[in-house]
Amino acid sequence: MSGLARTLAVTLTGLEGHLVDVEAHAAGGLPSFTLVGLPDAAVRESRERVRAALSTCGTTWGEKRLTVNLSPADLPKTGTGFDVSLALAVLAARGDLPARALPVLARTLFIGELGLDASIRPVRGVLPAVRAAVGAGVTTVVVPADCTAEASLVPGARVTGARHLASLITALGGRLPAEVLALAEAAEPRRSTPAQPTAPAGTVTDLADVVGQDEARHALEVAAAGGHHLLLVGPPGAGKTMLAERLPSILPALEDDDAVTVTSLHSVAGAFDPEHGLIRTPPLRAPHHTATRAAVIGGGSGLPRPGDVSLAHRGVLLLDEAPEFPAGVLDCLRQPLESGRVTIDRAGGRATYPAAFQLVLAANPCPCGKGSGRALECTCTSLQRRRYFSRLSGPLLDRVDIQLEVGPVSAVDLGGGATGEPSAAVAARVAEARRRTARRLEGTPWRLMGEVPGSWVRERTTAEDPRLVARLMDALDRGDLSLRGVDRVLRLAWTLADLAGEQRPGATELGTALSLRTRGAQR
Repeated sequence: MSGLARTLAVTLTGLEGHLVDVEAHAAGGLPSFTLVGLPDAAVRESRERVRAALSTCGTTWGEKRLTVNLSPADLPKTGTGFDVSLALAVLAARGDLPARALPVLARTLFIGELGLDASIRPVRGVLPAVRAAVGAGVTTVVVPADCTAEASLVPGARVTGARHLASLITALGGRLPAEVLALAEAAEPRRSTPAQPTAPAGTVTDLADVVGQDEARHALEVAAAGGHHLLLVGPPGAGKTMLAERLPSILPALEDDDAVTVTSLHSVAGAFDPEHGLIRTPPLRAPHHTATRAAVIGGGSGLPRPGDVSLAHRGVLLLDEAPEFPAGVLDCLRQPLESGRVTIDRAGGRATYPAAFQLVLAANPCPCGKGSGRALECTCTSLQRRRYFSRLSGPLLDRVDIQLEVGPVSAVDLGGGATGEPSAAVAARVAEARRRTARRLEGTPWRLMGEVPGSWVRERTTAEDPRLVARLMDALDRGDLSLRGVDRVLRLAWTLADLAGEQRPGATELGTALSLRTRGAQR
């Protein structure tokens, strides 16, 4: 006599979740267990975890030939989140669960890794997995108890948390020994309300902490208003890192869709605390210059994991001491800077992650760091200076809208005791400028001037004031700007107009944009 049962699981390809039918078939014959459907090593090893967990619950494989299919069979399956689905599908196929449980299993998503003691352990990527299931019409979800708060962040999901496999078996009508039930009841969590979306606790930074540097503060405000990339060049101690670290404090809070996407990315990476709810603050990622290409861009063995460029999505990626990063890592940034996403191919599959971040590069002018201004104290040769700064390739710098030289803080600034504007005041101007930009870009797929294509901004500027474009075309003919540089100067000019409350940029905004674009590039 044979039996067939099915339940649901989810596999993640990048940030995209795919619903998987877990079909189990039990038939007479020599005892065996066959798992098909392109499982990876972690999924194949679930056989031993499921066997031990069922044994802990007082059941055995029995004299059955078991076949489990993960459908669609041509989609690679990864991770340990299939364990609970496999265990329940096998039990139902063997007849250890009542017939009334089969329809419930078939329309319920189960996520979780099994311990050998039948405990249900948390896994990565619960938020995007539940989001994919709800999008496919599956709203009943069972997750590890420690992941309940994370899963509950998905609107429309009816989430149940469980700590032990035995509790699920009894809830579905199965019978287990009394000692197993006592163990499961002892492991059950206390009921708690879903986590509310709040900002994670952490160190609060404020622009008021920065002494002096009025020009650099203005550049930071322009970058925040238009989503522009930024290069800060200056001697050690000038405040480059302090400025860059405070850029998220003047950015608006993430909207709902962006908050879910950013939170999903951090969930997949295992860097998300669900007790704080959705991530609403624009993230800041600041990898060390010894970070590998896989750490910054994404990768790893098997299915690629998101890197810092994706974890900084809708936030800031800070590369401090940028010339010290390997050239291969820096050049890999060029594609996501243009497209806003990164695609990683590995033997285990292809993954595409969003990577729409603001890049901030901080660099010393030379190896000794004293090459700014007249450079009277610099001990570097001209060849050393050129070689050091040439590590930032021309194609990469061409994609950086604002390139500014930051001078040292003067004794007057430091001794005056005057502080700059706090982040709240600057953030209010940034938010107002972004509202003006949003009204202009209404009906287009873009939200910020830093995102619009060059053809659009050239046509719009030509329609408003052809003389502005003509001036930049002269710079293009002289070789002072590339065509990409022309487009980025125009974007900066429109952002400056939005900050000033003007309907369109004029000669003043164009001159300021050219200054912001070329001040740090003349090296």
